[in-house]
Amino acid sequence: MLDIQFIRDNPEKVKQASANKKDPADIDALLELDGKRRNIIYEVEQLKSLRNKKSQEIGTLKKEKKDVSVILAEMKSVSDTIKRFDSELKTVEEDIRAHAIKIPNISHGSVPHGVSEEDNVVVYEWGDRPGFDFEPRDHMQLGESLGIFDFTRGAKISGAGFPLYKGYGALLERALLTFFLDTHTTKNGYTEIFPPFLANEQSHFGTGQLPKSGDQMYYINEDSMYCIPTAEVPVTNIHQDEILAHEQLPVQYCAYSACFRREAGSYGKDTKGFLRVHQFNKVEMVKFAIPETSYDELESLRGNAEGILQALKLPYRVLELCDADLSFAAAKCYDLEVWAPGEKKYLEVSSCSNFESFQARRMNIRYKPADGGKPRFVHTLNGSGVATARILVALLETYQTAGGTVRIPEVLQPYMHGMTEIRP
Repeated sequence: MLDIQFIRDNPEKVKQASANKKDPADIDALLELDGKRRNIIYEVEQLKSLRNKKSQEIGTLKKEKKDVSVILAEMKSVSDTIKRFDSELKTVEEDIRAHAIKIPNISHGSVPHGVSEEDNVVVYEWGDRPGFDFEPRDHMQLGESLGIFDFTRGAKISGAGFPLYKGYGALLERALLTFFLDTHTTKNGYTEIFPPFLANEQSHFGTGQLPKSGDQMYYINEDSMYCIPTAEVPVTNIHQDEILAHEQLPVQYCAYSACFRREAGSYGKDTKGFLRVHQFNKVEMVKFAIPETSYDELESLRGNAEGILQALKLPYRVLELCDADLSFAAAKCYDLEVWAPGEKKYLEVSSCSNFESFQARRMNIRYKPADGGKPRFVHTLNGSGVATARILVALLETYQTAGGTVRIPEVLQPYMHGMTEIRP
């Protein structure tokens, strides 16, 4: 959430930022409620001051054996008014929160303005797209001929969008995940976490999935739990309601998890094979940083994700998202997209975001400054490091041969028991 004082001081900026993100929020109604709240608090303070003054007066009159019945009646009326104000204050504060949680994060000043994803900016491209002396097949054709995954039987078990990996397909998936984790822990300095795959409502609220994206998640009603859409949720909530020491920061975690997304409303949009699934695997990177260095940490985070793609020698491009395409909670975001020759297009495999203090304020994660001052909210960051589903698409299509085999990237061969090629 945004700081209420920031909203008071910058109402037009908040309105414009909300409009840019296409997340309209009623800022005027919020500020009206905030004014009402402050008036109630002022009135209550005045009444309590009067009550304290009269209490002293009653004590003096009683010592003088004088009648205090009129003052007592007056004080009962004051106490009743205070109770009424307290009840009204509780309702107003609930209304304020209901408005405040709908206000998106403010975009960082460097974020380009746009009206849709078409206005995202290509920062640069890496690698050369592969050329073939044959018509490249797509990942579904390759997977079927190699017998490495089975969407038909996956649908029989769970429904459409739940892939079933088989044989060398399952081994390749495991190899990718282990390679990602090994790289981030041994090379990039992240601490590995193995988190729960279910999280409660407060945890999803903390990272910004709730209340906005509740319809996109799988909900377990009996336990008020959600299947996590990303490891960002449990990992970022590790330090919920904690105060970290300045010297601890930045804290860097990476975690594998299965991810579950309903993808409601996406019918007919990139639904073939692994392009849009309800369950997929991902390694997530999460950082907690001081505000002064959080944007340096964002560049480092992005570099860690790019390092994975470079090691796999998959051509990719980096996009800087415009404000209209930013997520509800993000202040700035880069997307990494790999080239898939069989699909003949780029596929998003990672988003690297800085949320500044937006998530930390919801989760109450602070740090003690080096100068010993009042605790401040940390900045939280996360990025996919990376998701396997579309990486698998790009890998199969990039490394295919005319003979129908798929070569194994050199960095994955140790994780594939020394295999250099997947054959039919």
